[in-house]
Amino acid sequence: MVRTRTAEAEARTAERRARTDYTGGVYGSLLAASVIVGAGALGAFPRLELVVLLLLTGVVFWIAHVHAHLFGARLAQRTLDRRTVLRVCRDEWPIVKAAVPPALAVAVSPLLGLDLRGTVWLALAVAVAGQVGWSAAAARRAGASWGMVASSAAVNLVIGLLIIAFKLALKH
Repeated sequence: MVRTRTAEAEARTAERRARTDYTGGVYGSLLAASVIVGAGALGAFPRLELVVLLLLTGVVFWIAHVHAHLFGARLAQRTLDRRTVLRVCRDEWPIVKAAVPPALAVAVSPLLGLDLRGTVWLALAVAVAGQVGWSAAAARRAGASWGMVASSAAVNLVIGLLIIAFKLALKH
């Protein structure tokens, strides 16, 4: 009986790990960083506009990902039911969640005494940190070794630094 319960618990853990996919979080953080760089390159902008732009961009890309999963090649031959739709919506939600911390950074930046330039840099740093965090969490939750977790985080840090390099190239 104990072995059965242990085996069932291990099976549930393995199933949860197989379903765990934080790709959307990594992608959403990268998307947020790109939105911040693009908005910052345009010059002065209201903070509220950037907060709304970050959140709405996350929602639009979430919708696009849900649509792609539901009507893409993987499910083209299956009848869609409510459970499948809700599961895909939930699985892709990290895209939106990843936009929230940079948006909050923008929202609180006046309390920190930051001008618009400082606001952009803070939000960009938060987005890159989120990207690294999502990738490390995904690797760890999938059961990767600590070395693989560190490698995943390092790769995502380099990708985030590329976005920062693009920002510097835009001279804003």
